Order: sequence, then C-alpha cells, then structure tokens
Amino acid sequence: MTTEAISLACPTASRPHLTQLPDPPQRPVATQSPYTSRAHLVLESWFIRRPDVLVMQEGYLCQEAGSARGAPVPDCIVAFDLPVPPAEIIASNGYTISEIGKPPDFVLEAASKSTGERDYTTKRVLYAGYGVGEYWRFDHTGGDFHDAALAGDRLVNGKYEPIPVHPLAGGGFRGYSAVLGLELRWQERMLRFWDPVTGEYLPDLIESRAQTAAAIGQRDAEAAARRDAEAQRNAEAAARHDAEAQRDAEAAARHDAEAQRDAEAAARRDAEAQRDAESAARREAEERIRELEARLARRPPAN
Repeated sequence: MTTEAISLACPTASRPHLTQLPDPPQRPVATQSPYTSRAHLVLESWFIRRPDVLVMQEGYLCQEAGSARGAPVPDCIVAFDLPVPPAEIIASNGYTISEIGKPPDFVLEAASKSTGERDYTTKRVLYAGYGVGEYWRFDHTGGDFHDAALAGDRLVNGKYEPIPVHPLAGGGFRGYSAVLGLELRWQERMLRFWDPVTGEYLPDLIESRAQTAAAIGQRDAEAAARRDAEAQRNAEAAARHDAEAQRDAEAAARHDAEAQRDAEAAARRDAEAQRDAESAARREAEERIRELEARLARRPPAN
C-alpha cells in the first residue's frame, strides 16, 4: 500500500504523538544471532501486505516514554490494528504503549547466556503487566539458556497461561500462535514458522534467495534452451536452403550440359549437311565436265 493510502487509513488528526526514544543499546555481535533476525524477516515478509501490522526488531518496549532507558528491547515485536503507521513507530526507536494506545500482540525473545534467565522470569512478569497478548521464547541450544527449547504464554485475565507445546516427529517442538495464525517450530536449532492453512513453512531469507536464484536459473536455462532451439531451427532452415540452392545449381548445370550436347549435335549435323552439300556440288561439277567432254568428242574435226 502507498504512503498516501496509509495516511488515509490513519488520519493525521487522530494519530497519537510519538516521543522519540533514545537509540537502543548496541548488543554484542555474538548475540545478534541469525535466529531472531531470520524470524523478523520472515514475519515482516509474511505481513508486508498489511499496512496496519508492525513487525519490529530490537526497539524499546515501554509503558511510558520516560521509562525507556530501563525498558526491555525485545528481539521481535508484532502488533496489529495500529492507529499509527508502523514506520513511525520504528522511527521512534521503540513501542510506547501509552502513546500508541494498545500493547503489542506478540513478543519474541531468543535465548542468550547473559539474558536467558531473565527472559523466562522477570520479563515474563513484565510483559504480562504490559498486556502483551502472547509472549514466546526460543532457545537454539534446546534449553541450556531458557527453561525450555520453545515456550509460549497467552494472556488470560491479565495473567499468562502456558501455550501447549508438542514434540515434532523426527525431533523438535511446535506450538500454535493464535495471534499470528502460525505455528512456531523449534527444529534443528532453528526457529521456523509453519502455516497450517497451506501446510508449508514460511520461507526465510536464505530460502527465499535460494528459491529466487533457482527460479532465475531455471528461467535463464529455459531461455537459453529456447535460443538454442531457435538457432538449431535457423541452422536447419539454412541447410535446407543451401541444399535447395545446390540442387538448383546442379539442375542448371545439367540443363547447360544438355544444351551444350544439343548444340554440339546440331553443329555435327550442320557439318555433315555441309559435307553432303559439298559432295553433291562436286558430283554435279564432275557430271557437267563429263557432259562437256562428251559433246566435244562428238564434234567433227575442223577443215
């Protein structure tokens, strides 16, 4: 949706004013794990067609703007039906509940050695107090840093109740997020999202790139095959044309040879006719000479 369409959905007059929060603290590189980054990108791609959905990574989550300094910085926040464009919330460096007017619907924390215990103890209590609809925890180690490899809580009457998590055939765990309409799955140390409607995993960034590259490669291969086939057809057409030209040339050569033979035969006939004419002329001359000689012999001698 365009910025204009978003503005129409969220009129300026009704938008809450968002306080610019401080820059979130920089986390050590080791904790910028691929697990939450990939989860954020997957969910961002999944909800990209919905302008009222916020998918935010590593921004403050606080009740009041003044308390941001001591507030948690969740690994992933998802909120629906927002009265303000998600881009403005992201630009403010965090999610201020009192200013936006509603708590997030979904929060995800990934385990690390330094923050693991707080994720499933103090943060669990804090997010329940904030009114976060679902709070999920993912531990790529399988439970070394958290109390479980995968765990989720749903807010019921102001308190968190555990969301059932079941083992996966072949190893791993799965739990259903009613907020997202997706299953979260711990599988081979990775966090994956499963769409129960399509029965397929949501592709992550790496898979999307691989699928795109494969599709481009397939298209390029098909285009090359079409070019090769067209070149082959052109070569065959050229060969047919050359063969026809060769046949025409051979036919013309045969015609010329026949014409030459006919001309030579005519010349021989003309030569023979000439010889016959010359022979007839000689015979006629000889006959006249004989006649003259005979007349001369019959004349009387002169006195």
